[in-house]
Amino acid sequence: MEKQLAWISPEKIESRSMEIIEQEMLPGDWTPGELAVVKRCIHTSADFDYASNLYFSPDAVDRGKKALGRGAVIVTDTAMAAAGINKAALEKLGCSVRCFMGEEDVAREARERGITRAIVSMERAAALEGTVIFAVGNAPTALIRLCELIQEEAVCPALIIGVPVGFVNVVESKERLCAMEVPCIVARGRKGGSNIAAAICNALLYQLVR
Repeated sequence: MEKQLAWISPEKIESRSMEIIEQEMLPGDWTPGELAVVKRCIHTSADFDYASNLYFSPDAVDRGKKALGRGAVIVTDTAMAAAGINKAALEKLGCSVRCFMGEEDVAREARERGITRAIVSMERAAALEGTVIFAVGNAPTALIRLCELIQEEAVCPALIIGVPVGFVNVVESKERLCAMEVPCIVARGRKGGSNIAAAICNALLYQLVR
């Protein structure tokens, strides 16, 4: 006989999910703000590895929240990450999200120079004024170029979320970021993705607007 599934109201699904995550995840030495990020990543992916692979530079969460409170622009390396960031929360804080990847002139310049669109996108984003958060969830080349731009003093991000996913230059790009003295949240190893980049952004936003 099949087990009857219990229907849960939409507003209770997330809270119940978070309860399950708290029950099943291993304890860690996080600040409350960091814990909220860890739980949001697990909630998004159903992957408890994020309880062990997330790296937070000192005060990264607080720096990110302060930047959002100042109306930061969040730059993503994919349209998917941009789409996943809560627009209502952004609006409440006067923040916005930008992604240069789909722009025709970015694609044209990348072809002419023989480089990835992600590299050109980071160079375009470096010219933005005001407070900027970078959320990289797909392209390690974006993260590598961003690190170079920081060393060149061409950009000074309020926070970098470095969670590209994959196999080629992914681990290396993340470790390079971790070794730099910049505010960052990094998913060490091969895991990550646009959904995780958006989840981290949302975890910071929800600490301010919920």
